Amino acid sequence: MALRRLGKDPESPNNGSPTVYLDDETGHYILQGWRVTDPGRLAQLDIPDHETVIEFPRRMLRFFPEVNDGARDGD
Repeated sequence: MALRRLGKDPESPNNGSPTVYLDDETGHYILQGWRVTDPGRLAQLDIPDHETVIEFPRRMLRFFPEVNDGARDGD
């Protein structure tokens, strides 16, 4: 598996998360973000035991090639 970092949040207070990766073999995105732990929010979701959810800011959409005409926005 070859993960390629497409971009990380320039507004992150710790300069490391969230981050968007692309798995070159599967074509799937790997998203690094803030774990959702609020019970009220989690109660609204139906999450299987083998899955999790993260919070991901809208401003990070620019790192998806489908959104920015295939161009990389950088890190």
